[in-house]
Amino acid sequence: MSQLDAYLFFDGTCAEAIRFYERTLNGKLEMMMTNAEAPAGAGCPGGNPKAILHACIDVQGRRLMASDWMSDQPYPGMGGFSLALNYPTVVEARRTFDALAQGGQVRMALEKTFWVEAFGMLVDRFGTPWMIGGGKQAG
Repeated sequence: MSQLDAYLFFDGTCAEAIRFYERTLNGKLEMMMTNAEAPAGAGCPGGNPKAILHACIDVQGRRLMASDWMSDQPYPGMGGFSLALNYPTVVEARRTFDALAQGGQVRMALEKTFWVEAFGMLVDRFGTPWMIGGGKQAG
């Protein structure tokens, strides 16, 4: 069985972001490797030895993976997608929404919608776009 998981690229803030997501999403860090820790001759990109080559957290059986941008091209930022989180209760959705929104930008306040008890959208302080839902779905 295949799984679809997200992989994010950061502009030098991967370590801070993945640790923040680990705490905020009640995840478990599985791996965080810097360029300096990569095996010699593995064909990994050069550059900053402190840059994160690969990081991964488990969030309730799903993986959120990330690294710092390694290309010689300018960092393009994050766009054209959102990470979606859905919670069984509005309280859980609110806790996560508020934590992710600190230092970020709320695009749509967490509020009742016609499809679910609570839904909101934001971009966190690392530039990651999120859609958070919680509570019973309309039906």
